[in-house]
Amino acid sequence: MTTARIDAHQHYWRLDRGDYGWLTSTLTPIYRDVGPDDLAPHLLRHDIHATIAVQAAPTEAETHYLLDIARTTPSLAGVVGWIDFDAADALARLDALAADPLLLGLRPMVQDIADSTWLLRPGHTAILKAMARHGLVFDALVKPIHLPPLLQVASHHPAMAIVIDHGAKPVLTGDRSALTGWYDGIKALAELPNVHCKLSGLVTEFGKGWRPDDLLPAMQFLLNCFGAQRLIWGSDWPVIELAARYQDWFTLCRTFIASLPAPDQELIMGGNAAALYLSRRGKRPSC
Repeated sequence: MTTARIDAHQHYWRLDRGDYGWLTSTLTPIYRDVGPDDLAPHLLRHDIHATIAVQAAPTEAETHYLLDIARTTPSLAGVVGWIDFDAADALARLDALAADPLLLGLRPMVQDIADSTWLLRPGHTAILKAMARHGLVFDALVKPIHLPPLLQVASHHPAMAIVIDHGAKPVLTGDRSALTGWYDGIKALAELPNVHCKLSGLVTEFGKGWRPDDLLPAMQFLLNCFGAQRLIWGSDWPVIELAARYQDWFTLCRTFIASLPAPDQELIMGGNAAALYLSRRGKRPSC
């Protein structure tokens, strides 16, 4: 039986909600409302059976907005949401949200937090333990500077599954010496079995004018480090439209993994997402 294909990283938003501080009119290609009807043609074209919607605003209201969409959208298997880790009642808020089986994980927007060591705040320990207890995945929206703190978190919380979003956003243009810290940080994290990585977002990090050869070395490094068993494909739609089309990234990734055994390809394109996000919450993708 073929494993269901899953897009493990996509977004829905509605501009009039007003909580997407980063999404301004300067981002013309994606400055519009996006919902399931907009994504559906891409899913149909590429035979994608299910998706995971990831938060794009640092508000619980947006998480509830996404969960409401999931309740009426068969293709949406669940949501990676957000809570304020620093709130006095953060643990209670987490427990309340975790009662919804459509919540698959949480993603604090670490990349936008001024304190590069924010991940290590003592007050977060109880929250991270509660995430592991609930079977929630910690999606790490980080940059290379955050990899050493993330390594400490991953080491101290081996029961919590961690997924590095967008390969930790390596700098793929200009002076490649900037990649040294990224290489070291990713390699160290990949040695921990509870750490996984999304094959997503690299096109956007490079920007317009990218060519496959600009991205393939980083993609190969991630594959070498995490193997087919801990690499998870995602489109990062519609953010990807800042630099490419959905089908461009899908085709590049399918070509990149084409030489792998078929079972390994299926793991990357859906099996790992199903096992990590859905099975831990007692869910299965619908085919």
